[in-house]
Amino acid sequence: MSQEERFSFLAEWYDPNAALLRRYQLLFYPKDGSVEMFDVKNQRTFLRRTKYDELCQEDLFVGNRVIVFSRQLELIGYGDQYTAGKMGSKKERTLAIIKPDALIKMGDIIQMIYDAGLMIIKAKMSKVSWKEAMDFYAEHQSKSFFNNLMQFMTSGPVVAMEIMGDEAVAAWRRLLGPTDSSVARNEAPNSVRAKFGTDGTKNAGHGSDSLASAARELELFFPSTTGRGPSNTARFTDCTCCVIKPHAIAEALTGKILNAIGEAGFEISALQMFTMDRANAEEFFEVYKGVVAEYTSMVAELCSGPCMALEIRGTEAPRTFREFCGPADPEIARHLRPDTLRAIFGKSKVQNAVHCTDLPEDGILEVQYFFKILDG
Repeated sequence: MSQEERFSFLAEWYDPNAALLRRYQLLFYPKDGSVEMFDVKNQRTFLRRTKYDELCQEDLFVGNRVIVFSRQLELIGYGDQYTAGKMGSKKERTLAIIKPDALIKMGDIIQMIYDAGLMIIKAKMSKVSWKEAMDFYAEHQSKSFFNNLMQFMTSGPVVAMEIMGDEAVAAWRRLLGPTDSSVARNEAPNSVRAKFGTDGTKNAGHGSDSLASAARELELFFPSTTGRGPSNTARFTDCTCCVIKPHAIAEALTGKILNAIGEAGFEISALQMFTMDRANAEEFFEVYKGVVAEYTSMVAELCSGPCMALEIRGTEAPRTFREFCGPADPEIARHLRPDTLRAIFGKSKVQNAVHCTDLPEDGILEVQYFFKILDG
């Protein structure tokens, strides 16, 4: 009789009570979606095999954080060769950039990325300096178009993203289309450059051309060790904070939400993805502690996966944007204000698609929390 398929991962969980990192072997059985956990240090079963519908096979890759029965686990390695062979082989990371000319279309482009089955692991809106642009395009320094390219790439904000998926380098370049936008319109009419590019320089996006380039370019925008990469674009004036919640990102609603915000006349002046730990989530939601019954669940949701923080600007932004988000309970929102973000994209009072600043005087403070303190 053949053995039932199972995938094995090494996972770490930070136990806040003991202030310890605990290590587990996490087993996932795709046949029925059940999980099992073993305590590595104590060599004993921690969780007997239990059906758990909230976890799916697509969530299981090294470097991801998953929630298993309200514990946030970081997957740090494969537990056996079989899992490494099956789950690790084709997964790649690459750098995608939405260039200044296509920033207004970032919602559409991000939606195209998700629709292609790719995942966005990191994202940041940045203003690239001349030196950063020169480092990035070092191989083009002798080319005739180099100065034009430098001027264009430093002319306004860009959105840099780390994309992950099966053969991500080739998949994203396919989605981008040929370098020259007019060629793209003939050869790949549904590509990003065909839809949103103008010519060979103002061509909407960039994609790493190999795994080696991806590693180098990702390090420039999202340094793993030293420095911070290009700075964020937050202005901290006349603004309010919006956070696209982890459940909405997991459901690939990010592009649609960004589009809705832009279409409503608001300016997204800064954008960055964060993976919150529990302490940060508790600190951010401190004002709701003891006030809102859902406080504990709100904290758990905010640190259940990556979220996306936005600085929103517009006339009387804190008040008008809060109205645009709608009532906290999506059911009530659907009855009273069906055109609001939470009515359209929310599922429950906790999984209500977005957080927005409640009090006008807190708008700048909440933006500063993400773009100054967490990105400090």
